Amino acid sequence: MIMSTRTLLSSSVFVLAVFAAGCGEEHRKQPEVRAVRTMVVAAKPVEDDRRAIGEVKARYESDIAFRVSGKVVARPVDVGAAVRKGDVLARLDTQDYRNKLKSADADIIATQAALVEAQGAEARLRHLLANGHTTRANYDATLKNLRSAEAKDDASRIAMEMARDQLGYAELRADFDGIVTAVGAEPGQVINVGQMVVRLARPDDRDAVFAIAEAAFDKRNGRAPPEIVVSLLSNPAIQAEGVVREISPVADPATRTFQVKVTLKSPSEQMRFGASVSGRVKASSAPVVVLPVAALFDKAGVPAVWVVNRGKGSISLKTVTVDRYETDQVIVAAGLSKGDIVVTAGVNRLREDQTVRLAEGVQR
Repeated sequence: MIMSTRTLLSSSVFVLAVFAAGCGEEHRKQPEVRAVRTMVVAAKPVEDDRRAIGEVKARYESDIAFRVSGKVVARPVDVGAAVRKGDVLARLDTQDYRNKLKSADADIIATQAALVEAQGAEARLRHLLANGHTTRANYDATLKNLRSAEAKDDASRIAMEMARDQLGYAELRADFDGIVTAVGAEPGQVINVGQMVVRLARPDDRDAVFAIAEAAFDKRNGRAPPEIVVSLLSNPAIQAEGVVREISPVADPATRTFQVKVTLKSPSEQMRFGASVSGRVKASSAPVVVLPVAALFDKAGVPAVWVVNRGKGSISLKTVTVDRYETDQVIVAAGLSKGDIVVTAGVNRLREDQTVRLAEGVQR
């Protein structure tokens, strides 16, 4: 009787163990179903949100300089001053040039006296030659002296005009209405001909100048330059439209960027020279797929996304071609079709053919 009871207990324990093992195996065979957040792919045009930081500069800027050398005695304008055409920008010491003018005036008096004397001699010799009282050689010599006196008189008058011009050049005046953006000489300084004294910019013609990396250039295939929206960094509400006027053909040796000049159309007065601005291309792209950055998965160095199989409820990895990366999103150029369901979060915890269920709040 005792042996039967032990046998019965052993059999019961064995049956329970087998049952427990079977339940554990069955539990292990059940697939893990993970809830995932997804979005349905739908290509649409998006605005180009790439921005560049630059500054406002004058389109036309001229270095104004004296046409004569000398000592600067006055410079009534400074950086930022608005000047009108004809306003005095600087003055030189005029003592030397006044003396040259007096010397030229004295030379004219001397050459005029010589000319009058030569004219009288020529008239007398011409009369004597007509009466046969002198030789032709004497008259030709007198005529030569007259022509020489006339040439000296002309030269002295030209020298007089040059001396008067040089005296006028000692006063530097603005050639057009503008704003002083730089100065290159101070009162008391001795300067040479052509040395920049004042840099003058035309206020109505302004450029926004940006340093752009080569990768940011759009391959437009000969299309017209894009329009740019330029706004003040200090007040983004102040904007102006512009168009690309010039792209430097040579990269900056230090930054390896290309200078791009954008001509502003009717800029606000608050967009002063030197102001920091932000530029954005005023254009929309062709229809593209926009995904959150968190949706990207790295597959052996190639960008990919997890796509949900509608029929099986499982996921598979699909490689994609990325057009560009932005702050919090990525623009996909190829690899996805309209209606694909893409997992947008937790992509690093998923595996191929894993069964998933769509979490509430799926994005569409």
